[in-house]
Amino acid sequence: MTRLCPVLTALKASVGIPDDEPLIIAGPCAVESESMFDETVQMLVEHGIRFVRAGIFKPRTSPFTFQGMGEDALEVIGRVAAKYAVALVSEVMESEQIPILSTVASVLQVGTRNMDNYALLKRLGCQPLPVLLKRGFMADSKEFFLAAEYVRREGNERVVLCERGIRTFESATRNTLDLNVVPIARLATDLPIIVDPSHGTGRSDIVIPMARAAIAAGADGLMVEVHPNPPKALSDGLQSLDFERFAAMLQEVRAIYAFVGEGGR
Repeated sequence: MTRLCPVLTALKASVGIPDDEPLIIAGPCAVESESMFDETVQMLVEHGIRFVRAGIFKPRTSPFTFQGMGEDALEVIGRVAAKYAVALVSEVMESEQIPILSTVASVLQVGTRNMDNYALLKRLGCQPLPVLLKRGFMADSKEFFLAAEYVRREGNERVVLCERGIRTFESATRNTLDLNVVPIARLATDLPIIVDPSHGTGRSDIVIPMARAAIAAGADGLMVEVHPNPPKALSDGLQSLDFERFAAMLQEVRAIYAFVGEGGR
C-alpha cells in the first residue's frame, strides 16, 4: 500500500507518475549548455523521469568555481522543458529570483545554505509553486522540520523535504547521509521526504547503494545528479552518475520501492 500523502500524490499526478513509483528528480548539478542539457533530458525522459534538475543559479563555496549560467539559461531550460514536456526543479537563492524562475520552473528548490533564510522561506510561502526544501548541513531534524513550517505558515502547503547529508567528522565522504531522518520525518510530519545521495556522499561510486538504502528506509523518492560525461562536468562531477549507472540505479530503486510499498509506506 502506497503512502497517503496529498502533497506527494499531487506532485506525481501533475506529471503522470504512477502511485506505485518513487518520485525521482534527476539531472545535472548545473546547466552548462543547451546541448548538454538536451542530451541529459532526452535520456531521462526515455527512462520515465518527469522531474528534471535545472540549476542555473549555483551557490558555491569557492567564488572561483562555476556559479551557473544565471538568467542567460532561462530560455535554454525553457526550450528543452517544452521539447520533452518535463517539469523543471531549479534552485532559488534569493527572493528576487522567485518571479524569474517561476516563468520556467515547476518546483522551487531551497538549497542547504538557505534552509535558515527565513525571509526567503516566507516569500516562498506566499507563492503557489511547490517548494523542495533541502536540509541544512548543520541542522538537526527538528530545525529541518521547523524550516518547512515557515513556508507552510504563509499558506503554501506544497513542501517536499530533502535529506542531503550533514557535516560530521567523517572524511571518507563529502557529507554523512543521515537516513535516520527518513523514518523520523514520517513519524513527525505529514510531508513527503526524498533523499539526495549525490550530495549526501559526494562520491558517485557509492551513490547507488545509498539510493537503495534510502528507498528501503521509506523515502518517497530521490534527487540524483546525472551528467553525460561526469569527469568533464563544470560542477560536482565526482558525485554525478553517468547515463548507464543511472539506468541501473533506477531499475533497482523502483523494484525496492514496489517491495517496500507492499508492506505499507
